[in-house]
Amino acid sequence: MQMLQLSAEAYWGVIAHAQAAVPLEACGLLAAVQGKDLVSEFFPMRNAAESAQLYRLDDAEYLQVEQIADARKLRLVAVMHSHTHTTAYPSPTDVRDASAFDPFGALLYVIVSLKHVDPVLRCYRIVGGQISEVSVEVQW
Repeated sequence: MQMLQLSAEAYWGVIAHAQAAVPLEACGLLAAVQGKDLVSEFFPMRNAAESAQLYRLDDAEYLQVEQIADARKLRLVAVMHSHTHTTAYPSPTDVRDASAFDPFGALLYVIVSLKHVDPVLRCYRIVGGQISEVSVEVQW
């Protein structure tokens, strides 16, 4: 996937979840209908790290989301998290964690920056420690 296509509903769900989690980082998963490129589902998740500087997906909650996605014929496309005081770019911790969690780069990484009044959403592919930005298109 060279571009992340988001439905407006998924986009606003991500932004609202990031804003609601402040002062902590937010996290969640994004999914698309199997065989489609449009990401139409956002699954907000609890930040198991309960931190303003890092996030960790809860293992049990992740398993639940995978089961729901399978039952609804969805495929997981991206991991989302927020940066409360920095830009929407992967930190060294983000890169390390992405490489451990998804060593083959099957998932994209969406980061929402809340550093300024208007949130900024950007997307990346992280493989072998290498970061590549992926363009984002919201289907308004």
